[in-house]
Amino acid sequence: MAKIVFVLLLVSLSLFAKDFRSDPKVKRFIRMMVKEYNFKPSYLDELFRDVEVENISLKIYSPKKRKPTKALKKRYPYHGSWDRYVKLKVTPKRVEQGKAFLKKYKTAFKKAEKRYGVPAEYIAAIIGIESMYDINRGKIYVFNALVTLAFNSRREKFFQKELADFIQLCYDNKINPKRVKGSYAGAIGYGQFMPSNYKAYGVDFNNDGKLSMQHPVDAIGSIANYLKKNGWRKGEPVAVRARYRGLRFKKLKTGYKKLYSQSYLKRLGIVPREKWNYKRKVRLIKLDRVKYDELWLGAKNFYVITRYNHSAYYAMSVHQLATKLKGAI
Repeated sequence: MAKIVFVLLLVSLSLFAKDFRSDPKVKRFIRMMVKEYNFKPSYLDELFRDVEVENISLKIYSPKKRKPTKALKKRYPYHGSWDRYVKLKVTPKRVEQGKAFLKKYKTAFKKAEKRYGVPAEYIAAIIGIESMYDINRGKIYVFNALVTLAFNSRREKFFQKELADFIQLCYDNKINPKRVKGSYAGAIGYGQFMPSNYKAYGVDFNNDGKLSMQHPVDAIGSIANYLKKNGWRKGEPVAVRARYRGLRFKKLKTGYKKLYSQSYLKRLGIVPREKWNYKRKVRLIKLDRVKYDELWLGAKNFYVITRYNHSAYYAMSVHQLATKLKGAI
């Protein structure tokens, strides 16, 4: 009976698999990989022979952009978007996990601080937001997700580049591409790096001779290297909460892209709520809370965090989690 169930399971799985080798776009991709990366056609042919289509990935990156439904608009008609966001990202449990993670890999964090000038708590905060310190590194096979998106989504060019980098990364580190798990978009490991980021910023931080996509020490070094190469300034602050008149702020454009001189903001009554040893231009970051808008001044290092994820809310959640983790080691 068990044997019959096993056979039926194999048959059901094969129904979701697809041979991509006959797809003209895949053929062109294979020719490119042979020409530019010197891969053997037989190796690539075997990879694309049997690929399971990831419908979750397709649904999110469908060719047609979906407009917000009436139901979605009804669900979030009120203020408080930051309250909902931070409630999921910066929790007491995640702070507890972060402190334990910092202590467990104290040597690696100290080494990263010294080499790259990035405080340990910010590296740890990114790992916490991205993968919950190894609890959620993703359960989807990355090769399946990238192949699905590289030849069936609205961002085919982007994902074909990611797929090429992923195959090369696995080959260089003697990893089976079909055994690596990650997110629906192909992000991998503790820091949820896309393959191209491993290529550009990945560091063999434990000095074992290979770049491991799933090793915590390599992740610590790689994240610190990413922030440093994107402009992190050692010893400078990240953000400070600001005072302003009123409960809702609509006077100026907010967001991580727009810069203001602090002297100009001061004339408008927008000043730091605490001592702030930073003289450069700043970003105005607005956090929409239920009863009021919370306003922050973001320094250059705040902008650097948005290079990891292009969202002011993301960067602020990293900052607030890092603040709670400071001093753990």
